[in-house]
Amino acid sequence: MKIRGITLIKPSNRMARLKSITYRKVKRHHHHHKTTAAAVAAVTAAMPSECTEPLTSPFGELATNLSDSELRETAYEILVGARLSSGGKSSTYASDSEKNSERAAATPQTLTSRAASKVKKALGLRSRRKKASEKAESERVKKVSTIGETMRVQMRVSEQMDSRVRKALSKVAADQKIESMVLPLEMLQQLKPSDFPNQEEYEAWQRRNLKLLEAGLLLHPLVPLDDENTAPQQLRGIIDGALEKPLETSKNNETMQALRTVVLSLACRTSNNIGSVSETSTHWADGFPMNLKIYQMLLEACFDVNDETSVIEELDEVLELIKKTWLVLGMNQMLHNLCFLWILFNRYATMDQAEGDLLSAGNNLLIKVENDAKAMKGDENYCRMLSSTLGAISSWAEKRLLGYHRYFRSDNAESTMGCVVSMAVLSVKIMEGGEGISNEDHIEGNEMDVGQEKVDAYIKSSLRAAFVQIMETVKSSKSSSTGQQNELPFMAKLAEDVSTLAFTEKETFSPILKRWHPLAAGVAVATLHSCYGNELKQYVSSIDELTPDVLEVMKGADKLEKDLVQIAVENSEDSEDGGKSIIREMLPYEADSVTSNLVKSWIKTRTDRLKEWVDRNLQQEVWDPRANRERFALSAVEVLRIVDEAFEAFFLLPITTHSALLPDLATGINSCLQHYISMAKFGCGTQSTYVPTMPPLTRCSRRSKLPSVFKKKEKVPKKSQAGTVNGNENDSFGTPQMCCRINTLNYIQNELNVLAKRDITHLSSSGTNQDIADRMEKVFELSAAACVEGIQQLCEATANKVIFQDLSHFFWDGLYIGEVSSTRIDPFLQELDHYLEVISITVHDKVRTQVITEVMKVSFDGFLMVLLAGGPPRAFTLQDYEIIDEDFNFLTDLFWSNGDGLPAELIEQFSTKVKDILPLFNTDTDSLIEKFKQVTLESCASSSAKSKLPLPPTTGQWSPTEPNTVLRVLCYRNDETAAKFLKKTYHLPKRL
Repeated sequence: MKIRGITLIKPSNRMARLKSITYRKVKRHHHHHKTTAAAVAAVTAAMPSECTEPLTSPFGELATNLSDSELRETAYEILVGARLSSGGKSSTYASDSEKNSERAAATPQTLTSRAASKVKKALGLRSRRKKASEKAESERVKKVSTIGETMRVQMRVSEQMDSRVRKALSKVAADQKIESMVLPLEMLQQLKPSDFPNQEEYEAWQRRNLKLLEAGLLLHPLVPLDDENTAPQQLRGIIDGALEKPLETSKNNETMQALRTVVLSLACRTSNNIGSVSETSTHWADGFPMNLKIYQMLLEACFDVNDETSVIEELDEVLELIKKTWLVLGMNQMLHNLCFLWILFNRYATMDQAEGDLLSAGNNLLIKVENDAKAMKGDENYCRMLSSTLGAISSWAEKRLLGYHRYFRSDNAESTMGCVVSMAVLSVKIMEGGEGISNEDHIEGNEMDVGQEKVDAYIKSSLRAAFVQIMETVKSSKSSSTGQQNELPFMAKLAEDVSTLAFTEKETFSPILKRWHPLAAGVAVATLHSCYGNELKQYVSSIDELTPDVLEVMKGADKLEKDLVQIAVENSEDSEDGGKSIIREMLPYEADSVTSNLVKSWIKTRTDRLKEWVDRNLQQEVWDPRANRERFALSAVEVLRIVDEAFEAFFLLPITTHSALLPDLATGINSCLQHYISMAKFGCGTQSTYVPTMPPLTRCSRRSKLPSVFKKKEKVPKKSQAGTVNGNENDSFGTPQMCCRINTLNYIQNELNVLAKRDITHLSSSGTNQDIADRMEKVFELSAAACVEGIQQLCEATANKVIFQDLSHFFWDGLYIGEVSSTRIDPFLQELDHYLEVISITVHDKVRTQVITEVMKVSFDGFLMVLLAGGPPRAFTLQDYEIIDEDFNFLTDLFWSNGDGLPAELIEQFSTKVKDILPLFNTDTDSLIEKFKQVTLESCASSSAKSKLPLPPTTGQWSPTEPNTVLRVLCYRNDETAAKFLKKTYHLPKRL
């Protein structure tokens, strides 16, 4: 992302799993065939050498083309200026002869006194190894005498440039401090073309200073520029002109005076501190990322110019000198720590990764950064830099850790891998905002959560990749040695090599990773166990008979499994559960039961075919009850025939493990049956599919009691529905078809019991133990329960469809629409009687009562809906009560049918609610209003609500004491008193 000209690098996502990983050969713990050792050696030889790769700087890029050398020269100028400004030795210009005199006076003791660097000791950096003779060292010491001279050499600054810089800065340092001057401006003012070897070098130097002013004041200012300020445009104009034609820098030059004026107006800021004099300071190099780029050049000087991976012995003095630039660059200790961390890490990562102490130093510095991050949470620039830096480190580290078998060996794992893991884990922890803990507890407590999760992923990723590489090696070996005698099968050879890899992991990597993951070795062997297990499954699925090779493979798999379990148990001795959690992840190979696996494959093939048959035939099923005398679907007969054949074929298999494998067969067939049951009721709908939505509450109006369209309702012929009650051949959801579905599930339920009893008899006769026989009794419990549930759902769907869809014209859209006396229940009862007759003839005896009971229940509930939620077309007077009561008695009589229908007690059970509510329609309006007020206030918990009657919610739980029920009786009361009450109390409208 880009913020105020700063380009920040986002942290990379976790590296994708490496496709080809190799592992290093280490001391073997078990003696295998020589071919195994050869395979391991081949894998080791295939491993590519570690290569360096450039890392993208997390500091971002400048919006101008300042090169590294130009930034380095600028950094040196700031350093010299800061030193002179702070009262360094050379605060006045020194001649070349004086400086040479200083160098000649230097002695070896000068460096010896600096040898014991506190910073290097704190970071864990080793002292430099002597690479030259004593004579060469003496010459170097003579050349580099003072710390200032050391920095000149380290920053690759020529003596000529050094003299030029000191000459310019010594003139201004006496009058003002470095933090109060704009250095590029002063340099332009102080140096002339005569101070340079040629005009071309002078012009390049001038362009650099102009680009610095542009970068610091226009492109990357710490404080955003004011859009209304014209100074930026003025400065840009001057810079553009100077880049085309060199700028005349004499004091009296008009352009130079304008440049100074506009630069100072942009750079100067005044701080008003209470109780003190206002101070003015300049800010031209403290904006991000310009300050970081310059500071990076200073920190790079900590590395020996003659040995780029070695930190100089004068590190303490150099850092102390660099610290003097903080005011100019807007740096502090926290930013320094973060920058120095990146410098150390980047140097290690890009320089052959040979100096492990650089990585260790970076890790130690990262611990300090963790504490800094908490203190700098509110600093937006720091947080962005922190995220970018740690993201780059984390990305680099995770790439290696997700394939650590490729990047680490037995000779560097202990010294290097531990630091890489530590930095990866700590980087993620800091970015996720984890709570800080003490240094000695970095492998315990809160970090363990992050560390364990990360290391778990590293182990699994790297070992999976190493396993793939071993497979490729073994395949290559097998291809080149085809036809040799006593050659191990591929899977057996793979098992040997995987075992070797497991013991390599245990000795080399697990002790390191255990600091973050207590079960590192266990996770490793569980991963290898899973990888080999997946290949073993594919191998077994491809064979159809037992062969010597199959037995050899199973023998090797069994030995590998024992080796892996042994490592897991040994690794888990100190864990809380003794390694049980790891062992549970390692699903047994069951290598000595290949026959059983083959039988399971046979079972799966049979059940898959059965499921395919179910899907194919159900698509063609029309659910015609006329298909057979029992009036159920023929597809159910075929399904049960296939199930019966599958059990018969199973018991004919030439094996001795029928009892152990029978549950597998039963489970697969059970799943197919449940699928059939589910599809049999699919698309039939539920109560919500058919029951109409209750309209909003309204009040009656005597003048518009009934719309004219309802006053004279056209008589419908008695048998208008006779043609549709039996459905048609293309309607798979007609009433007869619904009954056929119910019969089908009833048939399956009964036949499952017969099938289970037959299998139990077969098992008992073959001497099977009683436990297996007992389990067989329950094997179809789920399917039987699904049948029961499916029958109930189909009964409910059938009842709701008949009442609210098939007979809607006579019931919901006809009953009591208009004058109650003219739209009574008789037409509905006549049509319902036809449907009940069809249901009685079609549905099986065992479920007939259940279906008709559901129809009765839905018709009773629908009768209440007509009275209490029938909408504005319906209205009732006190005189209508007798008609309503009589109609309901007719409805109940239909189901009693003079004793030939449903039992009287069953009818009484479901009609009680309606009979309790009907008296409300015979209650006078005033009494009804008082009753409504009473039940409403009684149901209201808060006393404040008693001042105004709340509108009771619609619960659908109709009752004579339920407020919403009483309210609905009032809503449909064709009475002026009721209408006025409802209008005054709830402002209910007359119509929708």
